[in-house]
Amino acid sequence: MAQSNLLSPPTHIAPPTALALSQKAPLILSHPPTSSLPWPLSLLFSRETPESWTIHENLFYSALRTGDDTSARAVLERLEARFGEHNERIITLRGIYNEAAAHADADLEKVFEGYEKILKQDATNMSVRKRRVAVLKALGRTQDAITAVTVLLTNSPTDVEAWAEASELYASQGAWGQAIYCAEEVLLVMPNASSAHAHTATLHYLSTSSSTPPSLPALSLALKHFCRAVELNDAYLRGYYGLKLVSSKLVPLLADSTSTPPSKRGSGANQEDDEIPIPNIGTVKKLEEIATAKLGEIVRNATSGKTGGYELAEVIAARELLDRDGKMER
Repeated sequence: MAQSNLLSPPTHIAPPTALALSQKAPLILSHPPTSSLPWPLSLLFSRETPESWTIHENLFYSALRTGDDTSARAVLERLEARFGEHNERIITLRGIYNEAAAHADADLEKVFEGYEKILKQDATNMSVRKRRVAVLKALGRTQDAITAVTVLLTNSPTDVEAWAEASELYASQGAWGQAIYCAEEVLLVMPNASSAHAHTATLHYLSTSSSTPPSLPALSLALKHFCRAVELNDAYLRGYYGLKLVSSKLVPLLADSTSTPPSKRGSGANQEDDEIPIPNIGTVKKLEEIATAKLGEIVRNATSGKTGGYELAEVIAARELLDRDGKMER
């Protein structure tokens, strides 16, 4: 089971899982995947397989996440010995190690300078360009990070990771229009990704925080994307959480909308907003009931020991949301 986790780790590894995987480092490092015999005999008696290097790379990430820099360094050295220091993937892994080992901004600045030197030699190294954005973000240089990711997207306009990063950077600055635009670019490439729909929905919801009253079109779009997220993934806690949050905010607004002039239904209203269909109050109430029932089921199962793969923090947040409305069945 441990080997299968290292071969195909989840997209988001929970801390306990990362710790369990990193604890396998001594065992894996004690068994070299390559033969110690001289070439060409090493080719005949090697225990190396493609899976062995996948395991090493995933072990490297898990060791860094748990602060085991020693094991991470040992894994990195083994990968460097096998694939060479100038391999593009190895260069990226070395940069990630240096970022994780940095203890101050001065150390990160050195990592950034190293990336700049690499890009001067090879401007097409997209992995290093992405790491460069990550370092700028860690240094708090958000505007520089936005500029860097914009340049990256100019050269690679279908890069989903870059669009997602750009969306998060714009959102951190409260630039909701740009953040939503970038999130929609992700959806163009990955229309069936439930997490991408949930992210887009969240941005629409957050964009209403500065408008009084909240924009009905923006909340309607948030509802639409959260609905699509749970349609794609029936067990998606974040999707149901967002669905309940948005629907509970929409119900009172829709109840008052019949007596409110369109021009005053949120400061974000414009001609494009008028083209966005507003759901009827009956539909929204039904969606809230569905989300409430699903969240209640998830919380009750977690309380009885059936975690369903959800993180504890997610379950706690769901319980608090239900308790806030007094709809948690004991």
